Amino acid sequence: MTENIKKILIVEDDNDINQMLAQLLHHNGYATLSVYSGTEALLQLEHEEMDLVLLDLMLPGKNGEEVLSELRLKSNLPVIVLTAIDESEKIVELLQKGANDYVTKPFDNEVLLARIAVQLRTKPTQEVRILQFKDLKLDLNRYDGYVGDSIIGLSKREFEILKLMMSNPEKVFTKAILYEVVWKDVYLGDDNTINVHISKLRAKLDHLHPGEDYIETIWGVGFKMSET
Repeated sequence: MTENIKKILIVEDDNDINQMLAQLLHHNGYATLSVYSGTEALLQLEHEEMDLVLLDLMLPGKNGEEVLSELRLKSNLPVIVLTAIDESEKIVELLQKGANDYVTKPFDNEVLLARIAVQLRTKPTQEVRILQFKDLKLDLNRYDGYVGDSIIGLSKREFEILKLMMSNPEKVFTKAILYEVVWKDVYLGDDNTINVHISKLRAKLDHLHPGEDYIETIWGVGFKMSET
């Protein structure tokens, strides 16, 4: 998909309305894909990357409400419902089910275009922050850890220990520093808490990459990332 062109899925079983919408959107700089049933819409959404859906309610096969419900189980893709129903209770129900907006038929083209533009306003892109050491990666945005392509399954404190140590892999971290940074409390000499978490971390990493050393013990001092 071209970077700056937004792609809209038109789900409308009336051929004339579907084609009119496609022409309107093309004229205003959007790319479109037209489908004519709810079932076809869900199939296309599994294989096509879209930026927004215009969704009619009265569709053959799966109706618009069913499409909306199934889509919301796996996606936050913006959906504008096209409906001839202008009852407040029904509109509220649609919004509660996950519609982002609605336009009643017959609709004003400029109003529709304005509502599409609102939904497609560019949101600030979250900076991707990744720490990496050997084949060990931490995604600081998603709070996930990976060895290669395998997710580790870290507890919050295990993640924080790795985050601290991987931020400065050459530094030796004393147990006191680890405890005070990760547990945010005063270290009172309880080595067992730190040792248990380090042991669990090593076991999880070894399970995904047997024989590779990631955490080195510096006896009498603390721990650091292992260069060997």
